[in-house]
Amino acid sequence: MRHFLLISILFFSAAVKLQAQSVDEVVQALRTKLTSVKDYEAVGKLKTDVAFLKIPLSTVRIYYRSPDQFRIKKEKGVSVLPKGGIKVNMGTLLAVGNQTALASGRIKWKGADLAIVKLIPNDPESDIVLTTLYVDDQRMLIRKSITTTRENGTYEMEMEYGKYAKWGLPDKTVVLFNTKEYKLPKGITFEYDPGSVSKKEKVPPSTKGRIELYYDGYEINKGLKNDVFLEK
Repeated sequence: MRHFLLISILFFSAAVKLQAQSVDEVVQALRTKLTSVKDYEAVGKLKTDVAFLKIPLSTVRIYYRSPDQFRIKKEKGVSVLPKGGIKVNMGTLLAVGNQTALASGRIKWKGADLAIVKLIPNDPESDIVLTTLYVDDQRMLIRKSITTTRENGTYEMEMEYGKYAKWGLPDKTVVLFNTKEYKLPKGITFEYDPGSVSKKEKVPPSTKGRIELYYDGYEINKGLKNDVFLEK
């Protein structure tokens, strides 16, 4: 009986070790693909769906520089994403690498068989508490992520890929967040929708924001000037 128990423990330990190695390999493969993008400039369309704001479909330029500089600008150079913990670019989320990765099973999602990977920051001061990735580990693409932060709540992202998949760059990104937990960037003067929440009313805790970002094309690793990331 003891012999059987010892063998079982050894097999279990080996399986756990193999699983840990496997998830680390997946994360490293994702990181290698995403960090091959040192910078990019993209053009696209931004659709913002927030109940108490009236925001038209916007043509935008998107800028990214490794490891964590990301900016979306519309006409007149105004930044249009809410401030806070939202990191729309997956390269920003994975670039540092100071995280512990845990395998958490698999899931069928939108017809795809995805590996679930949880990332726990090793830095106790990190604003990010936990990130859950839903990974197509055959193509090494992140299809969905859920990130919980200390200061800005939880937000979700969903990605769709096309001709830039080899870089790990999506054709479409959808971001879902709680509007009560985020601040709009300085200088934004969106018009309130009179049919929903007035300026004097508080935003309901359950109010959800939805951002859809459609990328028309990327210029990758061309080099970016510092001023594209400066607040104006």
